Amino acid sequence: MHESYDYGIWSMVIFNVIIFGAFVIGFLRPKKKYEWRTLGVFAAFIVALFTEMYGFPLTIYVLLSLFGTKVGLTDPFEHVSGHLLGTLFGAPEWVKLVICQLGAFVMLIGLIIMSKGWKQIHEAEGKLVTDGIYAYVRHPQYSGLFLITIGMLIQWPTIITLLMWPILMYAYYRLALREERDVEETFGEGYRQYKRKVPAFIPKFAR
Repeated sequence: MHESYDYGIWSMVIFNVIIFGAFVIGFLRPKKKYEWRTLGVFAAFIVALFTEMYGFPLTIYVLLSLFGTKVGLTDPFEHVSGHLLGTLFGAPEWVKLVICQLGAFVMLIGLIIMSKGWKQIHEAEGKLVTDGIYAYVRHPQYSGLFLITIGMLIQWPTIITLLMWPILMYAYYRLALREERDVEETFGEGYRQYKRKVPAFIPKFAR
């Protein structure tokens, strides 16, 4: 049924999990047990993602078993067929590559947001930060992480990661609420006023 099998590259799975895992650990710097627990949800997400991207294409197997040739995959295990958004709509190969680059662009925006938030919060040396990117969102590092995962889903959506993504978002939402309680205890009314003006994750540019 297919001419190629562009999977089973487990070295790429391991490489990408390590790279993305180290990147997120470096920016978020988890210290407490509940922070590491939340990071574990992200780790499970990227393991599932890269396992299907380079290791074993479970979603493609499921689609083929359910719909067979109706999926429109003449060579289903060619790597470019893994770009399911384009594949399911019958898009040509160049459109699939554009979708892939769009996902990468969204991930890059998330990386920039995370890096800006990380830089500001560490330069503040424990002081309350309300300017720069923090004037638009209270948790830019988590907003950046959300964009990175959205970019991953645009680039390579799978059944497992689509199911896991809401769980990942909820886990970091809960973590943000917990962190805000600690910050509020430290900075009191100053933080409460800031919290009333600035949204948590999605910026409001009409201020």
